[in-house]
Amino acid sequence: MPLYLVTLPSPPSPVMFEAGPFALRYYGLCIALGIIVATWLTGRELERKGYDRTLALDSLFFIVPPGFIGARAYHVITDYDLYAEDPFPGVFAVWNGGLGIYGGVIGGFLGLLIFARLRNISPLAFADATAPGLVLAQAVGRWGNYFNQELFGRPSDLPWAIRIDPENRPVEFADAESFHPTFLYESLWNVLVCLVLLWVARRFAERLKDGDLFLLYVSLYSVGRFVVETLRVDPAFIIGGTIRGNLFVSSLLALGFAMILLLRHSSAPRKRPESD
Repeated sequence: MPLYLVTLPSPPSPVMFEAGPFALRYYGLCIALGIIVATWLTGRELERKGYDRTLALDSLFFIVPPGFIGARAYHVITDYDLYAEDPFPGVFAVWNGGLGIYGGVIGGFLGLLIFARLRNISPLAFADATAPGLVLAQAVGRWGNYFNQELFGRPSDLPWAIRIDPENRPVEFADAESFHPTFLYESLWNVLVCLVLLWVARRFAERLKDGDLFLLYVSLYSVGRFVVETLRVDPAFIIGGTIRGNLFVSSLLALGFAMILLLRHSSAPRKRPESD
């Protein structure tokens, strides 16, 4: 059977609609859809916690811009070799891809702290409410990489492998036609993490402390990211000459945040002194 009949086809173009200088790209559309989904789910989680669900919409101005800046800054700093020879306007060309999730989480969390202080609400409780929606938004946003034909893995002949056009293949794999769709693996993992977070939030509501769900989100997401990074072949910053930087970061965060979560619940409850 011909290979193209058993592989995931690539999109013909990353551009959805074009009129003169204006171009609507699938990458931007996926990000926008992710923000919409995250806002909706965050509103529901806030309402379940007893907050006004409109806080989710009100917080967008404080969370999305710094999150976007952080995501781009993380990518540019860790992959500056891609822009060193011609940094402008390359560092601003986000429509071509290049947003680092961890930088986005850091930037968005800083914005969340400001918003929570202005509204006099618990930032950790608010972070917990955003966690399921955030990872679901990542699941949606990852499909932007599909349309850009980027962030795929090693060559593969599996039925769900993705066909990559020759101009988008790494030089060392120029003769390969299909690759692991690591964007798909990460997207599916993120959906699973979202479901786990929603289940934990309800099943253990009385035992959770503010911030627990956010810690669990970072840890679980990082576990999936670690696995995906072992398959990816796109350029990445290297630590120690051999280790992919995101592989190191994801493993550190997966273990570190899991340990923090365990330590928060490891101490036995103090017994109340008996009265005479």
